[in-house]
Amino acid sequence: MLKQYLQFKLSQKLSPQQIQLMKLIQLPTQAFEQRLKEELEENPALESGKETTDELDDDFDNLGDDFNDTDSINADDINVDEYLSDDEIPDYRMQANNYSIDDEEKSVPYASGISFTEYLLTQLNTYRLDSEEKQIAVFLVGSVDEGGYIRRSIEDIMDDLAFTQNVFTTEEKIQEILKIVQQLDPAGVAASDLQECLLLQLVRKEQTPNVELATNIIAKAFDQFSKKHYKKLLHKFDVTEIQLKDAILEIERLNPRPGSSYSGNTRIIEHIVPDFTITINEGELELTLNGRNAPELHVSREYNNMLKGYKESKDKSKSQKDAVVFIKQKLDSAKWFIEAIKQRQQTLYVTMSSIMHYQKEYFLSGDERKLKPMILKDIADEIEMDVSTVSRVANSKYVDTPYGTKLIKEFFSESMKNDQGEDVSTREIKKILETVIEEEYKKKPLTDEKLAKLLKEKGYPIARRTVAKYREQLDIPVARLRKQI
Repeated sequence: MLKQYLQFKLSQKLSPQQIQLMKLIQLPTQAFEQRLKEELEENPALESGKETTDELDDDFDNLGDDFNDTDSINADDINVDEYLSDDEIPDYRMQANNYSIDDEEKSVPYASGISFTEYLLTQLNTYRLDSEEKQIAVFLVGSVDEGGYIRRSIEDIMDDLAFTQNVFTTEEKIQEILKIVQQLDPAGVAASDLQECLLLQLVRKEQTPNVELATNIIAKAFDQFSKKHYKKLLHKFDVTEIQLKDAILEIERLNPRPGSSYSGNTRIIEHIVPDFTITINEGELELTLNGRNAPELHVSREYNNMLKGYKESKDKSKSQKDAVVFIKQKLDSAKWFIEAIKQRQQTLYVTMSSIMHYQKEYFLSGDERKLKPMILKDIADEIEMDVSTVSRVANSKYVDTPYGTKLIKEFFSESMKNDQGEDVSTREIKKILETVIEEEYKKKPLTDEKLAKLLKEKGYPIARRTVAKYREQLDIPVARLRKQI
């Protein structure tokens, strides 16, 4: 049975403008510049550069007097969502004949060159292979990943050759062709695992006593070598510590990812553009916002003239009124965008200024041990903004400091109590832990239990499992793998 009833509900909804403002705040400098460029292209009422808008504001405010009740322009007549959509691309941007030879080319040029696979295929042409062998060799080269390995089994490759290339062969034949492919440069390419990759490289080196010992270690005791069981290696191969050390040095010179040394050369280098700059002037911190985040924008003067023409016109036709509706839509959007840019600038500056003063001791000294415990809520409460707003500023922005360019979110950390009951940053503890490990005796590295004991002596009573967690976050291996001979 159907029933009708009334229900009162209180809810909060973000307007399209608020959503776009949050998106603008989250953008780093380079992405913001691209978004600004798109807005300038999509909205003809928005222009860059200095321009007074007083006259335009007067004309725009008085425009409503020229409409009667039936013809007036309401806010509902303007589809803000449609205008703010990122999917709207003007037709002229899809054309290829709108480029002038006077235009400045600002795009980053791509590095020329051939791919890693093409590089291998070019070398393959120097070998004499029949039609079937060439097909197998090309297929094997195509199976090499970016690191330079073939991670598939010979059986899988044989099945794929039969189903996709109509080449019916044997595992022995594939192994024979694989040995040819493994002779290509760089050394170690087309190996199935790290052990084979290192052996392929050692075989090509001049066979000195050190290289021969290194080859035997990789071939016969790879597991013991990878786990750094040096005493077992000394006993197994009956060599001195100096001989073992020289052999290990030969292994360390090898490339565990032969493909990456070539494929990485054609990648575009990404440059970080800092959003803020902090300098020290006579013992005081100074914060500046990157000028690229503060563009000069104004409303188009041509649109102002259009409004004037309509205002002075005695006979207002339907087409003129439709044109004014369009103009008002673009003017509203342009004015809102200009205001949003100003709000973005203010939000970024206020947030970073608060962070800078909160971590003043660090920015004056550069010593990470002076970083205070700081969470998003600390800054949000201080600047009276929402935690999500602070998070948007911190997650994707960089600041140029006298000690290098830093990601802002790195200044945030949880707190822990030291032996005096004071709150200290977990970043401070990690820095001390890192220093202790760097200074340890490498022939006998400190275990997590011993590290916890040392930190406790320094005034930081933390558990062994916490030491293990911080060590993993610092990407430092366990004691056994830090051992050196």
